[in-house]
Amino acid sequence: MSLTFAPASDTAIPLHVLPEDQVESWLAQQPAATKNQLTGQGFTGALGQAASIAGPDGTPASAVVGFGTEDTRRRGRFHLAAAVGKLPKGDYRIISQVDTATLSVESLGWLLAAYRFDRYRKQPPLAARLVAPDGVDITRIEAHAAGEALTRDLINTPANDMGPPDLEQAARDLVDRHGAAISVIAGDELLTRNFPLIHTVGRAADRAPRLIDMTWGTKGPKLTLVGKGVCFDTGGLNLKPGASMALMKKDMGGAAAVLGLAHMIMATGHAIQLRVLIPAVENAVSGNAFRPGDILTSRKGLTVEINNTDAEGRLVLADALALADEENPDQIISMATLTGAARVAVGPDLAPYYSADPAFVAALENAAQRESDPVWRLPFHDPYETLIEPGIADIDNAPKGGFAGSITAALFLRRFVTQTPYAHFDIYGWQPGDAPARPKGGVGQATRALHTAISELMIP
Repeated sequence: MSLTFAPASDTAIPLHVLPEDQVESWLAQQPAATKNQLTGQGFTGALGQAASIAGPDGTPASAVVGFGTEDTRRRGRFHLAAAVGKLPKGDYRIISQVDTATLSVESLGWLLAAYRFDRYRKQPPLAARLVAPDGVDITRIEAHAAGEALTRDLINTPANDMGPPDLEQAARDLVDRHGAAISVIAGDELLTRNFPLIHTVGRAADRAPRLIDMTWGTKGPKLTLVGKGVCFDTGGLNLKPGASMALMKKDMGGAAAVLGLAHMIMATGHAIQLRVLIPAVENAVSGNAFRPGDILTSRKGLTVEINNTDAEGRLVLADALALADEENPDQIISMATLTGAARVAVGPDLAPYYSADPAFVAALENAAQRESDPVWRLPFHDPYETLIEPGIADIDNAPKGGFAGSITAALFLRRFVTQTPYAHFDIYGWQPGDAPARPKGGVGQATRALHTAISELMIP
């Protein structure tokens, strides 16, 4: 599966993108045969509509897709992707009056509509291919599509085929592709190298826990990405009920997201020094599993009281964030499928994030709007710090009371980053139902917005 543009060709089929309010005037300028064909097919310009116009030999001579109204477009995204699956096989070139920024987003949506997770079952490819419209950044769009596909593939793969060793291999494949470097600390070496929380969370599983450390680039500002790589989360001794465990193959969605984002950065060749840290573990149940009530000492020296073994993601991130902060990069960003509280607050479509840097916030919000990659800022609310201070230890991994669960998790993580600008993304990583360019299953969130914001904010 290659999510790339079709080569430019004089034989590409013209594709007219028509909003509802332009259909009548456009039809008035067309030959009677064209008007009759479209009228017969009931084409009105509504979102999701597509129709082909046959030439004298019966093959498609041109085609149209509906672009709806401003109101219907406002309520969704990737509008062409809703229609391209209905077009006959062929290569298409868009003819439209929409601006380049809109064409860029719609082109990406078309490429993403071709995504198929076909590792376990063959699926028919998308028949209609897109020739890159004039003026769009082909390299960047294809990098976004490939990074998104990588993220989806990793999340969609079940835990029997995506454990810590497999996640490590995915990182190694990316390293080989881009000429990066990698080192891995695994098993009991985590203890001798002072990553006690990562070891503790993952020690009960048959597949050893590990810290994946990938680096790329020798010039420019330093950016460190940290992704939660819990390849399956049973909840540990605080065992999840079956219904809550069903989607836990996606609990490495933060790792999948940062690997997808890393591809975007490397594929577009930014002058940046990139580091990617992924604590990869399984939260399993065994005789040596960590327990509620345990008090653990982190890499940073902070002691952590365990009030719930199902709040393990913040533990493995804590050691990785402490390591990231030791290097004092220009920016640290963590991504994790961390809390159900975030889903309750903003639902599955928005990516909530935390940052106290006005410049970062402004760049990200602007990029999210342009990239159709929605985010929503939540606060590092200092008065809630007391909620994560249990008294018996420095901090609590699962404060009681049920209030502000996403915020208290973000405050917990912030304790481990003391000298570097820090942003945290509490993503969901899952599309609960089919939507244009986003089939049900694993999905990237905030990565395209981050790539654009990083390139504009950090690159000289």
